[in-house]
Amino acid sequence: MTVSSLQPLLLLLILSHCLAAGDKDQDHLGVMGRGQHKTKPSAVVEDSAYWNLKMQEELQAQLEKEPIVRQAKNVILFLGDGTSISTLTAARLLKGHRTGNFEHEVMAYEKFPYSTLIKTYSADKVVTDSAASSTAYLSGVKGNQATIGVDANVQLADCNAMNVPQFHTHSILKNFQDAGRSTGIVTVTRVTHASPAGTYAHTAERHWESDDDINDAEGDPDLCDDIAEQLILGETGSRIKVILGGGRQKFTPKNVVEDPEGGDGGKRDDGKNLIQTWIDQKVLLGNSSYVWHRNDLLTLDTAHTDYLMGLFDWGHVAYTVDQDSSNPSLEEMTRAAIEVLQKDANGYFLFVEGGNIDRAHHLNEYRSALEEAIEFEKAIETAVGLTDPQDTLIIVTADHAQPLVINGYQERGSDVLDLGDYSDVDGLPYTTLLYTNGPGYRGEVDGSRPDPSTEDYSDPHYVGAATVPMVESNHAGEDVVLYARGPHAHLFTGIHENTYIPHALRYATCVGEGLHFCTSQGV
Repeated sequence: MTVSSLQPLLLLLILSHCLAAGDKDQDHLGVMGRGQHKTKPSAVVEDSAYWNLKMQEELQAQLEKEPIVRQAKNVILFLGDGTSISTLTAARLLKGHRTGNFEHEVMAYEKFPYSTLIKTYSADKVVTDSAASSTAYLSGVKGNQATIGVDANVQLADCNAMNVPQFHTHSILKNFQDAGRSTGIVTVTRVTHASPAGTYAHTAERHWESDDDINDAEGDPDLCDDIAEQLILGETGSRIKVILGGGRQKFTPKNVVEDPEGGDGGKRDDGKNLIQTWIDQKVLLGNSSYVWHRNDLLTLDTAHTDYLMGLFDWGHVAYTVDQDSSNPSLEEMTRAAIEVLQKDANGYFLFVEGGNIDRAHHLNEYRSALEEAIEFEKAIETAVGLTDPQDTLIIVTADHAQPLVINGYQERGSDVLDLGDYSDVDGLPYTTLLYTNGPGYRGEVDGSRPDPSTEDYSDPHYVGAATVPMVESNHAGEDVVLYARGPHAHLFTGIHENTYIPHALRYATCVGEGLHFCTSQGV
C-alpha cells in the first residue's frame, strides 16, 4: 500500500479522535511562572494515528529530496555567532510559543534539505574563539586562538610573523573576487570584529581593529596594519562591494571628525578618515553610496548601486530589544546586500553574521540572545525568498557554541523564557534556561540558592543564572549544526571539521584551489 493510499484512512482516524476530544474538558498545563496556567496548544490527540501520519509524511518528504548537481553561481554563508544547538532549539520554542505552533514550529533553515555537524576546535584550544574559527570556516585552515587569516605558524600578537605571506590563509570571499565575482559582508557587530574580519584580514591579534588598539598594546601600527585599514586599503578588503554593520569608531580619527550621532569622534591615532577614503575610492569605480542611518538604507536605489558601505553605529549595532531607530535590522541589511550583489551576472559571495547572539550570551542575557536568533532567522527567510535554489547555495551555521542549557520538565506549550521546574533538594524554582558559566552566577545567600521567582526575569536584559562566576561567559566546545540548501548542498551531511566548509564551497562554485565540480565535469 502506498503512502498516498494510507493518508485518507489516517485522516479519518485523526478526525474521529478530534471529535471525541471535543466532548471532553480540555486539560491544562501547569506553567511555572507566577502560578499561571495555559490551555494545551492543540485539541488534537497526538496518538498513534497522529504520529504515524506525521512521520509517514516526513519520510515521504525525505525520499523526495534530490541533490542539485550543478555549479553554484552564488553562495550566502549565514553565521550565527555563538549559536549552539540549544540556542536554536530555544529560539524555535520561543517563536512557536508566539505563533501558536508551539513545539511544532519549523524555522526557515530547518526546511533546508541537508545538514551536518561541525567540529569547532582551534589549532591550540579545545574551545575556539570567533577569530580562529572564522579563519577555519572561511579559509579552510585552522589558526591559533585570537588570530585571523593566518595559519598556526603565527602566534598571538606576533607582528612579524603575521606579515609573512606564506603564513596567510585565503578566504572563500577572496576566491570569489579572484574569479571575477562580487562579494559582500553584513553583520550587526563592528565590521572589523572577529567574524567578518575573517573574510579579508590577516592579523596576529583580533583586537587590533584600529591603530589605536595596536598602540595600546605597545605594538607598531606602521609594521602591522590594523583590521580597519586592511578593510579599506587591503587587497581583499578594498574589493568588497557591500559592507554593512557597525563600528564607525575604528575608521575615523580622534577629536577631529565628530560622529553623526554625537560624541568626540573616532579612535584612530593616525588622523586617517578611512570612511572618506572609501568614498573617494569608490566614486572612481561606479555608483557608490555610504550610509549611516536606517532610513538612508531603506530608501537606497539598490538597482543603481554598485558599491555600498553602511556603518550604522559608533560601536556594535544595538540589540533588537533596544530598538535603536537609526539601526537597520539584519534582515534589512541582508535584503539590501542581495539586491546590490545579484546584479553581477557572474555571481557573488555574501557573508551574513548574527553577531549579537554571541554578545548577549556572553552577558548571560538569554532573552536578548533569543531575540537576536529570531532576527537571524528572518534574514535567512528573506534570503531564501530572494534567491533560486538552482543557482544559490545557502548555508547556515555557527562558529562555536555558548554554554546555554534547556532543562526541567516543564509542560508542553510552556514559555521557554519562564520558570521551568522546582528543585527536589531546596524546593526553589529555577528558570528553564541556565548557563554553566558567566556573570549570572548568584552564589548562595545564607546557605541558600537565590529564588528566581523574586527577580524580574521578564526584563529583556535579565541575566540568567550561571554555575561558575565569570566576567563574561566562556564559549562551549560542543559541535554546532550546519544547514544547507542549493547546488551541492548534499556535500554537507555527516560530521565534518569547520575547515571542510570552504573546501566544499570551492568545489561547488569552481573557485580557488583544490577539487572542483567543473573539473570533474570536464568544463
